[in-house]
Amino acid sequence: MKVLTDKTIIELFLRRNTALHLYELGDLDDFFFPYTTWYAHQVGGETKAIALLYRGTELPVLLALDQPGSPFMEELLVQLAGEMPDRFYCHLTPGLEGILKAKFRLDPHGAHHKMALSRPGKLKDTDTAGAVPLNASDREEILNFYASSYPGNWFDSRMLETGQYFGIRQGGHLVSIAGIHVYSPKYKVAALGNIATLLELRGQGLGTKVTAALCQNLLKTVDVIGLNVLGGNAGAVKCYRKLGFEYCGEYNEFMAHSV
Repeated sequence: MKVLTDKTIIELFLRRNTALHLYELGDLDDFFFPYTTWYAHQVGGETKAIALLYRGTELPVLLALDQPGSPFMEELLVQLAGEMPDRFYCHLTPGLEGILKAKFRLDPHGAHHKMALSRPGKLKDTDTAGAVPLNASDREEILNFYASSYPGNWFDSRMLETGQYFGIRQGGHLVSIAGIHVYSPKYKVAALGNIATLLELRGQGLGTKVTAALCQNLLKTVDVIGLNVLGGNAGAVKCYRKLGFEYCGEYNEFMAHSV
């Protein structure tokens, strides 16, 4: 196992499957990179697998994604298990969780799909009237919105500095928001996140409208837009398909606790 610090080497590997590694590519940006540690499994000096530990939030997040059955990622996780903190969240390619179970209790948080915007032309079919940019001055209002409409949501208010959050207000109050988890104009990628609508107003197309407005704005500076969605969230999947997103991978999420 080797710790990598050269962004060029890391990017060359991740670009083999940009859609799968969208979050990792975004985390190469200077905005996120100081909070990252990159672990690699190499054979003969050639990088065969990369895992990322992100420490930009109170709870560290491990991203260990590869093609299913990859022996290189399996070997990397065997070595990495002893380096992990006592508590962390993780995104794992299906089948890899068994490697960590020897040292950690894994509480499952669902099978997820990765989706990528493959038909951006469909965004033009969506009315985005009323969707407006949000910024750091809206922080408290946004926090209150998520507390009521999306409890347990992971939201880093630093993301508001990117200018890539959009909302819809009714009666002067936020009723729907779409934002990003990762955004990098340098690496031309963005990952959507923190998308929510007030419970009593769901089913009216507000989430579709605000997400379309966000994507249209993102496409001014990035080439690839993706997202993660819980596999059983049929409503969200339908919304994203309507906007031109398609499946590009699967993974599982877990909360890990040392045993």
